[in-house]
Amino acid sequence: MTSSHSFETPAGSVTETEARRANRSWWDLDADDYQDEHGTFLGDVDFVWCPERLREADARLLGSVPGKKILELGAGAAAASRWLRREGAHPVAMDLSAGMLRHAREAAERSGVRVPLVQADAMALPFADGAFDIVCTAFGAIPFVADSGAAMREVARILRPGGSWVFSVTHPMRWVFLDEPDESGLLARNSYFDRTPYVERDEDGTVSYLEQHRTLGDRIRELVAAGFVLRDLVEPEWPDDHDQIWGQWSPLRGRLFPGTAIFVCDLPEL
Repeated sequence: MTSSHSFETPAGSVTETEARRANRSWWDLDADDYQDEHGTFLGDVDFVWCPERLREADARLLGSVPGKKILELGAGAAAASRWLRREGAHPVAMDLSAGMLRHAREAAERSGVRVPLVQADAMALPFADGAFDIVCTAFGAIPFVADSGAAMREVARILRPGGSWVFSVTHPMRWVFLDEPDESGLLARNSYFDRTPYVERDEDGTVSYLEQHRTLGDRIRELVAAGFVLRDLVEPEWPDDHDQIWGQWSPLRGRLFPGTAIFVCDLPEL
């Protein structure tokens, strides 16, 4: 949230088409800078859930993965998918951004671990019903689409009965505070209950960046409406030995309130 052209707009004024166009353009343009800044932290073959440095190797939120068909939604450079492949899973890495998928191909060359890459939209997943055992994402897709409830239903459609959906997002309470890692980011300025999206526009009024806010209750209602059962809600604590700042995530803020929420959900067996 860094543009000098940023301002808030009413929630209904940004369409799904505008959001899709903005997200693809933003991440295509930002892909190089994002990887320069965060690529070392994320690694080429690793599954890091959040800036708090919680790794799937330790948390095992996906359960046993060998032999499982897994879709990484909003995969970015697909480090998590490559880690899953090395663990014996059969992952597919999907992202809206060609720029991010270019980095995924480059990391595959460096690491020697290759997974199928798909460029597609989370609102219209190009997969058959029940195609996957697990769908997962670390901060991908869900915060950026206008209708995240519809995205949840798409995930439910491509999961087999008994499958799991695990995703991390910025913790909703962070919406209350200014997006700064220092003391100014401890000041509560926004209403937790205001679902107005954060929107940046270019000088000509075109949406260039969009991020949605949903409360914890909103997320749970979306999941229940899509047919999921919430198994766990993980709020990672900031490690004592972790001094790295990631955007608005910092040791100062992280030791006072949560920065990430990870929803661990299952689709009931038939």
